[in-house]
Amino acid sequence: MTAITFSKKATAEAVTDGMDLSGKTIVITGINSGIGYETMRVLALCGAHIIACARSIEKAQQACDSIAGKTTPAVCELSDMASVKHCAETIQALNTPIDIIICNAGIMALPKLQVKDGLELQFLTNHMGHFLLVYLLQEQLKAADKARVVMLSSAGHMAASKHGIDFDNLDGSKRYNAWQFYGQAKLANLLTATAFNRRLVDAGVTANAVHPGVINTNLARDVGGFIGMAMKTAPVKKLLDISIGKSIPQGASTSCFVATHPSLDGIGGRYFSDNAEAKPSKLGCDEILAEQLWRYSVDYLAPYIGAQQS
Repeated sequence: MTAITFSKKATAEAVTDGMDLSGKTIVITGINSGIGYETMRVLALCGAHIIACARSIEKAQQACDSIAGKTTPAVCELSDMASVKHCAETIQALNTPIDIIICNAGIMALPKLQVKDGLELQFLTNHMGHFLLVYLLQEQLKAADKARVVMLSSAGHMAASKHGIDFDNLDGSKRYNAWQFYGQAKLANLLTATAFNRRLVDAGVTANAVHPGVINTNLARDVGGFIGMAMKTAPVKKLLDISIGKSIPQGASTSCFVATHPSLDGIGGRYFSDNAEAKPSKLGCDEILAEQLWRYSVDYLAPYIGAQQS
């Protein structure tokens, strides 16, 4: 198929213009605000059935009620593995193939160390929660025709430590830096896309990672200090949008493009930014690190995935 190009400022509606997603079922996390909400809205407009995941049924229902199209609200608290497993079981009970999973939700640069279930909260939420959700829905993905997984990573993955994933300090007890730990979690998202793609591509499922761009959404709600305060002011929001930043409709475009565009059929294990393939960090290409992370993740999640480990 002839390569299709879109500008880096293209909106989600522009990259899906004329697309008919009728009959497709799409799981999206973090749909109650920001680019997750816009992604849901646009893909529902294209005719897809959206399984809309948020931290509470109230938030999910409210978001679903505010858009046109077919939606099913679902609860998925990504920092609670029991909640993630319950979400996956709820989706499995629908007895329908899953055409696309967009792992959109996340938290960013928590100013103070927060630990839950033995892991720093950004790593637990951004990585482990999404890893478990996709892992448990593998059979539903395989049952679809040319299914896709989209992991929202970030250019912030380049802020990870020189080790990439500090397996000896995933609880932050030895040292903690807000942006470095955010980078570690986003690197984990990128490596997870690579690992899932390697395991699922022969079954017709591809997985890719995306950097949505610099968008001043609710993701920045936890950022502390002067930077956090500045990002919440109207002048800085406007400056970001004019310069390096994107609006929410623009920020949702790369996710929608990678999730749906026919030109990417069969394309997996890649990293995208600005509606085009991009080059990740050296660590983002490290297949040995990706496999090490996979093994660590399935071991950690053994109580939830049991004998399914592979």
